[in-house]
Amino acid sequence: MARWARPALSAFRPWRPAGWRSLFTEVGDVLGEGRQGPSGRTDMVATSLWGVRTAPCAVGLAVLNSSITGGRRPISFSASASSIFGSGGNSKKEKLFLQDIVELIQARACQRVVVMVGAGISTPSGIPDFRSPGSGLYSNLQQYGLPYPEAIFELAFFSHNPKPFFTLAKELYLRSCRPNVIHYFLRLLHDKGLLLRLYTQNIDGLERVSGIPASKLVEAHGSFASATCTVCQRPSPGKDIWADVTEDRIPRCPVCTGIVKPDVVFFGEALPQRFLLHVLDFPMADLLLILGTSLEVEPFASLSEAVQSSVPRLLINRDLVGPFAWRPRSRDVVQLGDVVHGVERLAELLGWTQELQDLIQQETEKLDGRDK
Repeated sequence: MARWARPALSAFRPWRPAGWRSLFTEVGDVLGEGRQGPSGRTDMVATSLWGVRTAPCAVGLAVLNSSITGGRRPISFSASASSIFGSGGNSKKEKLFLQDIVELIQARACQRVVVMVGAGISTPSGIPDFRSPGSGLYSNLQQYGLPYPEAIFELAFFSHNPKPFFTLAKELYLRSCRPNVIHYFLRLLHDKGLLLRLYTQNIDGLERVSGIPASKLVEAHGSFASATCTVCQRPSPGKDIWADVTEDRIPRCPVCTGIVKPDVVFFGEALPQRFLLHVLDFPMADLLLILGTSLEVEPFASLSEAVQSSVPRLLINRDLVGPFAWRPRSRDVVQLGDVVHGVERLAELLGWTQELQDLIQQETEKLDGRDK
């Protein structure tokens, strides 16, 4: 979605004086782990958060990653991949290539993969992105009578005139879009026990439809899966509003008659509480995979730099973006061009092509049966 400003981070207040204590409490609540004793895992994380003031997201890196190679059989890596684990006999950091990433995954040397995705993974499913000239949503909103395109996602405008937003929501809903090969590749990562967390900017919910469980998802900009009354804050399942939306009626709360808004993050709204999981997930990651995003929207974009410098980052994208363009690391691997082709190439090198095709067929049959 459009530009959520950096100040949105202030909603979580993690960097204020003594802020690590409240952050520890909130993250513990998100994870459902409560407040453990002095020797518990949560306490370890809370203590290490002290370092956040000078190195955001550097949560106990040495402790959390100390077991990255422990207890595994010896592995034969390429020279550049070996240098990650200090087994190459050369302390010089060598550039990685796509084949090195493949070898690390195949050897189970990367078992905590964090994924970041944007609109580029949903456009193959028929959902337009926001910024592409001519085809993006912002280029085609004149019909809604907006003072400027971004107004459709502003609370003040929504409160005054919610009809344009719900007209757009209806248009997207009636497309009945389905997950594509990218979504199912990420599902396969989960099925193989490699997916630590998937952070998505998309509000279409296709990650859920592909079968990735909600516990593995952080929908940074919300989704249509749930909705909330703008007056009394009564929550409801997102499906409850679609009967009204498809009939061009504004959804109203049955209790107070306030407007019911899908839990999509508008400009100036705080990001979902689950976004706090990034302070735990990114320091634990041993591979960061970034797909189909411009890395322009904050604070989501800054997460691309939250993994430690020794962790490989793989960008599969149409363009070179964010820190991959202006502050690349030696462990960065970039696969530019069509994102679907890039993911299919990665699956082929991993030897997962048949598994991926079988998964797509299985899930497509399920969706076909559900639509009958």
